Amino acid sequence: MIFVDTNVLIDVASADPNWMEWSIDALTEATRRGPLVINAVVYSEFSLGFASKAACDAEIERFDLRYLDLPKSAAFRAAVAFRDYRRRGGAKTNVLPDFFIGAHASVLGVPLLTRDTGRYRAYFPDVELIGAA
Repeated sequence: MIFVDTNVLIDVASADPNWMEWSIDALTEATRRGPLVINAVVYSEFSLGFASKAACDAEIERFDLRYLDLPKSAAFRAAVAFRDYRRRGGAKTNVLPDFFIGAHASVLGVPLLTRDTGRYRAYFPDVELIGAA
């Protein structure tokens, strides 16, 4: 099982000129390792680009993603990591979704496919990251 971060999906869905090719290749390789999963946080972030739930769901289906509920243990882990981030001087307040994503991958014990590895590496060192070099 591989947890997929929102940025990888957006790269492909929006045909990002800088990242689409990398993201397609990374998704293809990740699929060889196991099923691809997302949670409500990724779904919500990704859905911002769609006019309807049906359109978003069709794109999610195209990626062959499985939806997992966020367990309470992951929600707590996200809060602990976010609190640590703020104590270390983290000034951005809009990053909490990344902590939910990293915590969910951590609690599941699965790799995380993302192109934004820095924060995940710092606050979820137990998570194997599949990211851009």
